[in-house]
Amino acid sequence: MNTNSLISKVTDWFRHMTFWKSVFLVLVVAGLYSTVTRFALGLGAATHLTDRFPWGLWIGFDVLCGVGLAAGGFVVASAVYVFHLDDYKAIVRPSVLTAFLGYVLVVFALLFDLGRPWNIWHPLVMWNPHSVMFEVAWCVMLYTAVLALEFSPMLFERLKLQKAARAVHNIIIPMVILGVMLSTLHQSSLGSLYLIIPEKMYPLWYSGNLPFLFFTSAVAVGPAMVTIESFFSSRAFHREIEVPILSKLGKVTAVALAIYLVLKIEDILNYNLGSYLVTFNLEGTLYWTEIIVGVLVPIALLVNPRVRESKRGLFYSAVLVVTGFVLNRMNVSITSLEQHYGVGYFPSWMEIAVTFMIVAVGFGAFAWAAKNLAVFPKEAAAREPAHAESYEVVVIEDEIKVKGEPSFGMEAK
Repeated sequence: MNTNSLISKVTDWFRHMTFWKSVFLVLVVAGLYSTVTRFALGLGAATHLTDRFPWGLWIGFDVLCGVGLAAGGFVVASAVYVFHLDDYKAIVRPSVLTAFLGYVLVVFALLFDLGRPWNIWHPLVMWNPHSVMFEVAWCVMLYTAVLALEFSPMLFERLKLQKAARAVHNIIIPMVILGVMLSTLHQSSLGSLYLIIPEKMYPLWYSGNLPFLFFTSAVAVGPAMVTIESFFSSRAFHREIEVPILSKLGKVTAVALAIYLVLKIEDILNYNLGSYLVTFNLEGTLYWTEIIVGVLVPIALLVNPRVRESKRGLFYSAVLVVTGFVLNRMNVSITSLEQHYGVGYFPSWMEIAVTFMIVAVGFGAFAWAAKNLAVFPKEAAAREPAHAESYEVVVIEDEIKVKGEPSFGMEAK
């Protein structure tokens, strides 16, 4: 692309400015200003972090939440390529794209929190196999590489590199199996980070089950993120939402949440937490909020067939699951430690600006990929006629039909 063509595209982008483009621009500008401040003047000038409380929003949300919210990639990919559940094939590519972008942005976000970000490569050569953080670092690096390979066929098809695309297709199953193993390891190990500080965490969140709780909640939130992505992409790119497929993912989320709830109840009984449950201080209120909003209500909704067959019902249920998930990760990483350290942490506007910029860049990158690569089934079929699948539109009865607004889904013949 020559300079004149690039200038023409940028000019055209500004000429067709919309509300969401304006929001994107504001978030990126604020984030870039905060980025310059952070790297020029240090963490103290850009954040409310201190030596007593060194982990805040950038670890709690950008890393712990970011890694979990990208779990849809290994959940859907393993369902299709390992368990041969071809019903989910239509959403594999969007799920892999979302996961790949999520992990790349997690690594990018981690650079902001590291005191010496230029040393991020040290785990490659400075081995410490007894450290949970070492294991997380290696698993995240390797899984990001695996996701890059899973994503690469979309790029190869765009560049008409058919031999490269076929080569990746031939090794997709072992790659997915490796990805599932790596995801299982680091999703659970993120919870293991907190096992060494039982005396510092508020009792409602400390548990020997933290690795299992982190992994189970990631399995639950992965399909929810796929549902949200499908809902927004259907609106943005004027395509039908895959309600029959997402309805089945809703069942996966409900089962995972039920297992998560059982583990939570086990903790309450084993650690005698009854008195803490009826203590409605800040910690108790936030604990009940995450359980009610992110677990109990979504389970009640998703076990209802009418909700699962409604695109709006699926979307709102998924939003609740993601909200509860984010609350839990933020509570574990921040709320549970504030009382012990005697601090009241709230992120600075620059911390918030950087986080919003990263999220905005993720949305922008997904939109670009959806417009230029074969991400969705119809585009993939157009680029891969030899492997094309046919789809038919199936009308799903739901409450929206009463308003004269039927919902549709795509189902493989």
